[in-house]
Amino acid sequence: MTALRVVIADDDVLLREGLASLLTRAGLEIVGQAGDAGELLTLVGGQNPQLAIIDIRMPPSNTSEGLDAALRIRREFPSVAILLLSAHIEVDHALELLDGGKGIGYLLKSRVTDVDDFVATLDRIAAGASVIDPALVYELVAARRRDDPLAALSVREREVLTLMAEGLSNAGIGRRLWIAEGTVEKHVRSILTKLDLEDTADDHRRVRAVIMYLDTVS
Repeated sequence: MTALRVVIADDDVLLREGLASLLTRAGLEIVGQAGDAGELLTLVGGQNPQLAIIDIRMPPSNTSEGLDAALRIRREFPSVAILLLSAHIEVDHALELLDGGKGIGYLLKSRVTDVDDFVATLDRIAAGASVIDPALVYELVAARRRDDPLAALSVREREVLTLMAEGLSNAGIGRRLWIAEGTVEKHVRSILTKLDLEDTADDHRRVRAVIMYLDTVS
């Protein structure tokens, strides 16, 4: 099996080198590292990676340079999957990228605690999945609390919705919450009905529907 080709962009050289070392030992091929957005764009154009792992805040202003580069990569190199790996929740900035199609992820650095799970997540994103950190989903909900489209959901339905946003299948949600897959299916149907969203078995469309819907009520 061909190793997943990855570029890493982060201005923290210790974190960047450490991540590269971990992923290399896990069997991935690190084809380049970048400390700023310009280097990242050059790498993507020259190395043809399958996945770019990008910090949102990068030099020179340490605001949204990484995200801006990610948006440009999505426009110019749509086949490259993207993982935003950030220490911060950037709701408004990230929505445009999250709404940009398949092969997109957003994780908080502090939530990455298991290398095997992280590598599996990278494989899923590279294969076209959408993986969204639950903290971002909660923040999206909180930012729209005044006109909360999720107000009709039960506590359990909110838990299921959060795991849907992580990209888990019904079986995966059931294992996480210790409930039967059939029960998860009932919760999913109820969520989609309450949110006036089309009931579909396609996990990626479910995640996109959640993010797109929350974006429309801002």
